[in-house]
Amino acid sequence: FTVFAPTDEAFAKLPKGTVESLLKPENRDQLVAVLTYHVVEGAVKAGDVVGLDAAETLNGQRVNVAVKGDNVMIDNAKVTATDIKASNGIIHVIDTVLLPESETIVGVASGNGSFGTLLAAAKAAGLAETLMGEGPFTVFAPTDEAFAKLPAGTVESLLKPENVGKLQNILKYHVVSGRIFSGAVVGADKVRTLSGDDVQVSMKSGAPMLDDAKIVATDIDASNGVIHVIDSVLIPAEKHTSVESTCTSGTIEI
Repeated sequence: FTVFAPTDEAFAKLPKGTVESLLKPENRDQLVAVLTYHVVEGAVKAGDVVGLDAAETLNGQRVNVAVKGDNVMIDNAKVTATDIKASNGIIHVIDTVLLPESETIVGVASGNGSFGTLLAAAKAAGLAETLMGEGPFTVFAPTDEAFAKLPAGTVESLLKPENVGKLQNILKYHVVSGRIFSGAVVGADKVRTLSGDDVQVSMKSGAPMLDDAKIVATDIDASNGVIHVIDSVLIPAEKHTSVESTCTSGTIEI
């Protein structure tokens, strides 16, 4: 293992009462989440750490790695000593405790402010609770602007109770089982979604695409998965489900 080890002074910098709270038996899961966020699989020496942009931890989330001047930063913690050998790995000392994202996918999306329509749709489809569950999940999240690009009346039609099955299928086409970071996504030709359909992955003018949607932000961590932001709503074309719309054509095929 590789452990990014906070010193006693690092723990002392946490808000008063934080350590005492984490050590309570009822907060064991939270403590495990914090501690495993400091551990990376394999022995990664300092010279290799500085060559990384991020590293996946045993928590499932990734820590960001950056070199700022003469300092190596792991998230917002400075590495103060390196390559302390142990029989089963390597220790790098850091001056701040690393704190993983504690909010679920729904909580992170809600706090972002750009996914109101997606969250409303997930709630209407009965999928919000799933995305608040253990997971992990990967969500390709269309912004409010992405939903606004759909023909007029489409969202309103999908939110009707009688169209819940169609809405569920579309939303599941945006969700993948497991925590898949951007490097693995863009390295694939296609990704199987919870709808049972494959999203096609490609590059267009240097930009990663999922079907016809551009990935505009990546690797937003949540406690139960990861979010990649897209600029268009993904439509599972193979389903050819007719949704009544108030757009001028009367009906759109999705």
